[in-house]
Amino acid sequence: MEQDPLSALRDIHLPDPGGFWPPAPGWWVLFALVLGLAVWVVVVVRRKHRRNRWLKTALAELTTLAAHKQPDPRWFNELNRLLKRAARVKFPQRRPESLSGEAWVSFLTETSPRQTADDQARFRSLVDSCWRPNPESNPQQAISAARRWLEAQRC
Repeated sequence: MEQDPLSALRDIHLPDPGGFWPPAPGWWVLFALVLGLAVWVVVVVRRKHRRNRWLKTALAELTTLAAHKQPDPRWFNELNRLLKRAARVKFPQRRPESLSGEAWVSFLTETSPRQTADDQARFRSLVDSCWRPNPESNPQQAISAARRWLEAQRC
């Protein structure tokens, strides 16, 4: 009994498809790039948050001062101190805490590019109100100018 040798051959078949693991080298490169980008974004966001932490604290203190506003030299002095503490954090090399009078008004004006001439007058009035027994400055305008100055310092 002779058999046909061709009948013993099997038909052509494709190999089983590969699994999803391990991924191809291109996917590893893409994963590394995405991971690096995610780490970079987290570092940048944390750094920015850390740099602006003082601003959040200063704005909270400003809100507290605004809730208790009164045309009193002590109140204007507290607002002035708040601005000096914030300026010391933002501009430590310029030593703003040592400034007073017209030098302090000039510093506030030149360090905030969005301020107007009206704000310079408000800053001058705020500084003068710290020393006058009966301040003529409007507390609401002083708070408004201080808030704009603080928000202009955001990194």
